[in-house]
Amino acid sequence: MIVLGLTGSIGMGKSTTAGIFAERGVPVHEADATVHRLYRGSAVPFVEAAFPGTTRDGAVDRERLSAAVLGRPEAIARLEAIVHPLVRAEEAAFLDRCRAAGVPLVLLDIPLLFETGGADRVDAVAVVSAPPEVQRARVLARPGMTAEKLDAILARQMPDAEKRRRAHFVIDTGRGLEAARAQVDGILRTTAQMVGTVGRRGLAPDSPV
Repeated sequence: MIVLGLTGSIGMGKSTTAGIFAERGVPVHEADATVHRLYRGSAVPFVEAAFPGTTRDGAVDRERLSAAVLGRPEAIARLEAIVHPLVRAEEAAFLDRCRAAGVPLVLLDIPLLFETGGADRVDAVAVVSAPPEVQRARVLARPGMTAEKLDAILARQMPDAEKRRRAHFVIDTGRGLEAARAQVDGILRTTAQMVGTVGRRGLAPDSPV
């Protein structure tokens, strides 16, 4: 089974791209969606203990939590120490189920894949990218987003150019949805040829496709 990691900076179109893989029948594990579930379940008491007042009605209040950690590296590190092991456990269970079912290719959608060392857990990495002006316009159109918040988020993320350099595949979403679909289909054709021939971390980054 080939494990493909999907990543990209905020506003690059990663969620839409993950949806294209899912449309093509590829099982997708979304780290963000897992965090949302954990914030309504097992992570709640740990988050409240570390950041009092950031939960209510049995769930993490994401706005309160964001206010408690944004711009505070030590607080972000404390939150990640709580959440990341829980997400990894869910991811491992997902991979076990897919291997047992004989699935040839799975996708791990991980926003901070490079930043958290996730590239060591996948066979190849696809980076979703777009021109900076497109990225910024997409993010600033989100409710509650400000230029200051965006800059703080980008400061925690590896620059797009470096992600592209490390990628096996680059998906440019700035050219529209149909172009993104065509790029995903190209990746699927390539990975189909690798099934059964590539071991874990058996690929080296090359010219992106």
